[in-house]
Amino acid sequence: MIPTSFPPRDEIARLTARALLEIKAVHFNTDTPFTLASGLPSPTYIDCRKLISYPRIRSMLMDFMAVTVMRAAGFEAFDNIAGGETAGIPFAALVAERLALPMTYVRKKPKGYGRNARIEGVMSEGQRVLLVEDLTTDGGSKLSFVDAIRDTGATCAHTAVIFYYGIFDGTEERLAEHGVALHHLCTWWDVLAEARDQGTFDTNNLTEVEAFLKAPRAWQDARKT
Repeated sequence: MIPTSFPPRDEIARLTARALLEIKAVHFNTDTPFTLASGLPSPTYIDCRKLISYPRIRSMLMDFMAVTVMRAAGFEAFDNIAGGETAGIPFAALVAERLALPMTYVRKKPKGYGRNARIEGVMSEGQRVLLVEDLTTDGGSKLSFVDAIRDTGATCAHTAVIFYYGIFDGTEERLAEHGVALHHLCTWWDVLAEARDQGTFDTNNLTEVEAFLKAPRAWQDARKT
């Protein structure tokens, strides 16, 4: 069903952060930092994939994503919803259902046999495509997916994610230079605020996490091994 209720953006951010904390998708560990895909350390880690196992929460957040993109881009702005392999695929399917639109997905690279395709499903020349993923850090992975979509002759001027790190300089500008607008439900700052309100983590952890969020590159550089 197409959502028709449009909560304020700050309420969407607060409730999304609360949901992520409730299902323990958020992890803070300043004593033994996590290692990101980049190889750099981080005291924060988030696992949005857990959301698919919580029907009530995933339904709420997909409603939020649908209204977020409709409010920002328009009510008839898209013809196709594409998920990025792999985490974006279930969320793209859920958003496509809400917007009553076709769904496709984009491979990270050609599969190496058969049609050697990167796009699965039917994507047509001239279609306006919304790229959906679970999260973005610095926006880099989105550009490859967008280029694969555009190679079909379709257009892709918008990407939507549940979670946006919101701490690395130049992310939205980098996407904008590529002709892509970023839409998100919440950031690390929203999660930190909600964690403080709930008392979810101890004060020392939260203080160190805030130091990381304010200067992530400096924090990482000081802890490289």
